[in-house]
Parts: sequence; C-alpha cells; structure tokens
Amino acid sequence: MNKILIYITFVTFLLTFNSSASTEELIVGAGQAPTANILKPIEEHFEKATGIDLVIITRSPKDALMLLEAGTVEAALGGLSFEDWMKYMKQEEEEIKDPSGLWHMSVGEDKIKVLIHKDNPVSKLTKEQLKGIFNGKITSWNELGGEDIPIAVVWTKNLGGNVIFTKKILDIPLLRKDMSEVEDSQFAKALVKSNPGAIAISPLGIIDDTIKSPETPEIKRPITIITQGEPSPNVQKLINFIRGEGQKYIKQ
Repeated sequence: MNKILIYITFVTFLLTFNSSASTEELIVGAGQAPTANILKPIEEHFEKATGIDLVIITRSPKDALMLLEAGTVEAALGGLSFEDWMKYMKQEEEEIKDPSGLWHMSVGEDKIKVLIHKDNPVSKLTKEQLKGIFNGKITSWNELGGEDIPIAVVWTKNLGGNVIFTKKILDIPLLRKDMSEVEDSQFAKALVKSNPGAIAISPLGIIDDTIKSPETPEIKRPITIITQGEPSPNVQKLINFIRGEGQKYIKQ
C-alpha cells in the first residue's frame, strides 16, 4: 500500500469518526493557494450563510485530486490550470487516465510571492536574479545589494505554484542542492522569519507584516476547482458563494 493510499484511508477514517449526523458537511481537498486565499477567508461566512460545515483538507494538489478520485472529498481545489494540473499529476506518476470525467472551472486567481526576512534591505529581484538564486549561481545577498550573508533557499514541496514558478522564472527545473525542503508554506514562512538570509515562494494569502515580499516579475496562476462529473448541490453553493458574497473576503 503506497503512502497516498495510506493517507486517504486515514483521512477517510478520521472524517467518518468525527462526522455528525445532525450537521451537513462539505468536505473539500485543497492546495495551499486556495486554502489561504479563498477557503479560510470565506469559511466562517459561508457556513453562516448556508448552514453547511466546510471541512478543508489542505494538502498538495496531487493529494487533493487523489482524495477526490477516492471519493473522500466532493471537490478538489488547486493553484493550477486544469491542463497544468493534469501534467503535474503525470509528473508525479499519478496520471489521471480519463480526465474527460472531471468537471472543472476557475474560481479565482493567485499571485506567487517571494518571501524574504523583513530586515533584508533588498527591495527588488529580477527574473535573472531569481534564476541565479534558485539554481545556486548567486549564493550571497551582497551580490544583490544586500548584506554579506549566505542565501538560504527554502523550497515548499507541496506547493502547486512550483509548477508555474519553474516554468515562468527558472525555465528549467534547476534547483540548488543545498536548499531546505518543507511540507507547506507556513513552515517556509516560519523559516524565513527566523533566518535573515532565507528566501522562499508562497501564495499571496501567506503574506503579512512579519515578513517582506520584494518587487518581482508578476506571476499569476488560476485557482481551479475539480469535481467528479457535475458539482453536487453543496459544491455548487460553495462556487456561487466564492463568486458572489465571498469576493468581499477573498485575498486577491
């Protein structure tokens, strides 16, 4: 039994154990961008407006789609176009054999942001500078107008934005061999906050005044929702809320 199957089985058990017969639930799997930008900001308001408990399982886009395939969640959301999502699944050796059975639409947009320590004096990074940082050719902040301290790259393994960042900024997947890998953007943010030389990428929704986001080339990506066939009534209520009243709360 592989790790994904074990995880799906465990999540299914927890959801079954914790479910209440008297409460209507909508369980969705989501990557970090849809969670931080859309689902968490609207969660309380959606539940109040609809009477539906929104249960969010935040994992990678791959895991979110595997949970959908297993029937554990009613919808999967990720910071990728549908086409890029299918390519990503193939790269992760979890290719969807019949994508035609999946319904999908864009429900928002994310901007991939670069995170650095709040005291880092660097205020702008070009595409070429970012390429140099992430492929290891630039190793100290003094090469970029900053202090003479080593650059510590933090790479978030489960971030769907890695696909578009690699395609639009790195051109080819050349990554430093000395980088620190973490599971999600909150861990990446914590490392950046604690290390004056650190740099990471994250969804827009992670940004706050505890870290700094320098000016960089704009990197936009769609946030896509996928269901098995047509959306269920509760998923449609979620989509309608996101596109309507939820716009007041969504981070854009």
